Amino acid sequence: MSAVVCRSCAGAELAPILSLGEQPLANSYLRPEQAAQPEERFPLALVRCRNCQLVQITCTVPPEILFRDYLYLSSYSTTMLQHAESLVARLVAERTLSPRCLAVEVASNDGYLLQYYKRAGVPVLGIEPARNVAEIARGRGVDTISEFFGTELAERLRHDGVRADIIHAHNVLAHVADLNGFIAGFRLLLADDGVVVSESPYLGDFLRKLEFDTIYHEHLCYYSLTALTHLFARHGLVIEDCERIAIHGGSLRIFARHDRVAQTSPRVRALLDEERRLGFDRDEPYAQFAAGVERAKSTVVELVRKLRGEGHKVCAYGAAAKGTVLLNACGLGPDDIAFVCDKNPLKQGRLMPGVHIPIVAPTELLASDADHCLLLAWNIAAEIRREQAPWEARGGRFIVPIPTAQVLT
Repeated sequence: MSAVVCRSCAGAELAPILSLGEQPLANSYLRPEQAAQPEERFPLALVRCRNCQLVQITCTVPPEILFRDYLYLSSYSTTMLQHAESLVARLVAERTLSPRCLAVEVASNDGYLLQYYKRAGVPVLGIEPARNVAEIARGRGVDTISEFFGTELAERLRHDGVRADIIHAHNVLAHVADLNGFIAGFRLLLADDGVVVSESPYLGDFLRKLEFDTIYHEHLCYYSLTALTHLFARHGLVIEDCERIAIHGGSLRIFARHDRVAQTSPRVRALLDEERRLGFDRDEPYAQFAAGVERAKSTVVELVRKLRGEGHKVCAYGAAAKGTVLLNACGLGPDDIAFVCDKNPLKQGRLMPGVHIPIVAPTELLASDADHCLLLAWNIAAEIRREQAPWEARGGRFIVPIPTAQVLT
């Protein structure tokens, strides 16, 4: 389904930014026996609403297709676990959370974050639509509802007396088609003095670092503070504080409360001023981004094929959605990339969507004769390099693909 109006404000003027053509679903990893079957592809085009400045893609794939059976597990990244643990410890202390409180996470995945509240004695509730992933969370003792979040579920929970002192929404707002129903659900579920803590990849980093590989069908929206402020205000919620954080290549963490109790911090005002200065409401930054993406794609293809022409064996690391996008956008297949390593056993033995490169366990890297490895999961490059230090010590070299491809030394 293609968007003709903005997902946030219903504005009709959507300015084109970039098209990556027709792409397979980034997390639809194939079993080997499916390799000969045709793969469904969908348009992947990026636009900006000239009214509220929300950057978004035009095609909406039904969430039942994308998220009911999901292979991404947050707990396989030590970076994500450390990030979650430190944030929970901070919030428990700052907000004096106790066994009388409730911490909720929407899109709670395998319980990677809520487990730390549980250990601190704070009751938890996860909301995770992927049934297979919710079952994993329950297995580690995290109470989890396997449903999509929105006004209907929030009203039902509120009717049952559930009110959240803190609601987490990490890397989920980008995935939501019904944005207004989602944020209205926050307002219904949030306790009078509660806080919503949300993290999303930040538009400023996305543009500056040419993070085109994070454009995929699950990522419907790409957020600035300007766009988020309009969205939350529409539902009686005020973003009272914000922080720029490094995770996922650069993200924005916001803290939102009911408008009757919120007090906007100087940091919010400063970032909104910076976005105006950078021209997030004008066409120029987006035109520069599109031109930079074309250059970035060329550098990746030229470097990989130069190495292959010189007799090097190139593999890749991280069967992440961004890896699917980069490989398909650059047209790199099994003749270019021998295999892709990934820690998630649910992905091992499958093939990368579209390009059909086999996915293997990380142990295969050291066991192979590959001497160059393309870091598809560049957002956790430090973690991967620590774990693969023996391979690098043997002479292996990692390649970072964006903003311009380079071999790490």
